[in-house]
Amino acid sequence: MNEFESRLEAVLRAAPSLMQVMETARELALPDWLIVSGAVYQRVFNHLTGRDPDYGIKDYDLAYFDASDISYEAEDAVIRRAAAAFEPPLREQVEARNQARVHVWFEGKFGEPYPPLSCSAEALERFVSPIFAVGARLGLDGRMVIIAPFGLDDLFAMRLRPNPIRKTGGFERTAANVKARWPELTVEPS
Repeated sequence: MNEFESRLEAVLRAAPSLMQVMETARELALPDWLIVSGAVYQRVFNHLTGRDPDYGIKDYDLAYFDASDISYEAEDAVIRRAAAAFEPPLREQVEARNQARVHVWFEGKFGEPYPPLSCSAEALERFVSPIFAVGARLGLDGRMVIIAPFGLDDLFAMRLRPNPIRKTGGFERTAANVKARWPELTVEPS
């Protein structure tokens, strides 16, 4: 584990609500699960800027990968099972999604092609920016696994730039939204 991974783990472990989500997600034992995106990167922004750990947190993206059944009905059953595992307000904030079926609906919703994924970590490579492309999970032994395909330099520098390997149409809108909540952020143009 490098210095940034150690720092990220300390930030995540210092957020009681996030740790509750991760512990419950671990108990759900979903295949190849990760807590991704805002629930992770926003905690770092809050830590670096002295804000409350939960500032700006709207939801907890619980990604999992189960290619054995990519039907809506199978995903919906997991969504309901996950919701039942949490008490309010987390029940309404945790959003479980099967990464094995994103390709089924993505292009229709966002107008961009989205080839099938092979695992949850691969989804991170397609996020709008490297700072969003961070996931974490707790192992049964309590160890935290951190996955960041682009590294963590941008995250700790609070530097928002477009994904270097997958350009998307929503970067400017997304950047403006994040910059409005964390004005300290540096945004590199697309």
